Amino acid sequence: MNKDNYAVIMAGGIGSRFWPVSRADFPKQFHDMLGSGQTLIQKTFSRLNKMVPSKNIYILTNNRYLDITLEQLPEITKAQVILEPAMRNTAPCILLSALKIKKQNPNAVMLVAPSDHWIEDELAFAKDVEECFSEAKQKEMLITLGISPTFPNTGYGYIESDKTDRSAIKRVLQFREKPDYETAKKFIAEGNFVWNAGIFIWSVESIVKSFERYLPLMSQLFSEGNSVYNTSEETEFINHNYGSSEDISIDYGIMEKAKNVYVKRASFDWNDLGTWGALYDKLPKENNENAVVRAKTHLINAEGNMISTASEKLVVIDGIDNYIVVDTENVLLLFPKKKEQEIKKLLGEISEAFGENYT
Repeated sequence: MNKDNYAVIMAGGIGSRFWPVSRADFPKQFHDMLGSGQTLIQKTFSRLNKMVPSKNIYILTNNRYLDITLEQLPEITKAQVILEPAMRNTAPCILLSALKIKKQNPNAVMLVAPSDHWIEDELAFAKDVEECFSEAKQKEMLITLGISPTFPNTGYGYIESDKTDRSAIKRVLQFREKPDYETAKKFIAEGNFVWNAGIFIWSVESIVKSFERYLPLMSQLFSEGNSVYNTSEETEFINHNYGSSEDISIDYGIMEKAKNVYVKRASFDWNDLGTWGALYDKLPKENNENAVVRAKTHLINAEGNMISTASEKLVVIDGIDNYIVVDTENVLLLFPKKKEQEIKKLLGEISEAFGENYT
């Protein structure tokens, strides 16, 4: 295993569209959403650990989730958990990670990935990542993995690559925002558009240079901590300065501006598991297309439901189709799948009406 390979897992999100399982104090990445015996962050760590040594995998999260992270990932130390003292989107935390890794190993190449994605063919994933690691180590490239679109999805951003580029890792022409349905159909027809999965590979030298060029104020702010990174004084510096950083994503701040951005079309199936419907799509189905996690079921005239319980509770359903049925310790949710995008709004209403004990 290459000692220059590093990975950063982003695990600070709340996953509000997976309420009531995902809550502010225990979000979806720390749950076994698939009923596989591993939580999402454990599956992500295991997937990356095939290419990256355990000691080179960092977790980006916030202080609220420190204990959960260390409990679920006994392979890492507290020093490998980078805690964000303020919510400032993805660019600042990625820069901080890159500077810490660069100080430790100037020759490092790093992968940045969310903690909650579903990837079935892990061998294909490993092959794609190793190819990107190799290219990023040799050239000043910012590489992202793009997913071959299977339908005109309006919920993902798209990446347009250079049609004339015949190489496996192609130059990116532009990033495109979430399109309407007709535009998404045109993207797919063009053949050179992929979904933006938010998985990045680059050398620490390349990404640090990009921050110096495109986000100079942020670069200056965090570079002032170079002398204390990976020491006992690091936490004090981060707590004092992090909140002063610009609130901006890596996509807006770097990827959409840089001229050396490339995309590798992934050879593996992928899902961002952002909603109950996305989870439903990836789970095996029982009779009448019902997807079940943990529950024992007795279903009559029930089709297309997403059913999840915290334990092996018996669930009896008669006459309900295409619903999300989720049972937790103190919440039972029955909600139409077609309205799943409204769960985030619903969460706000529940919090206001019943308090944070339920959210």
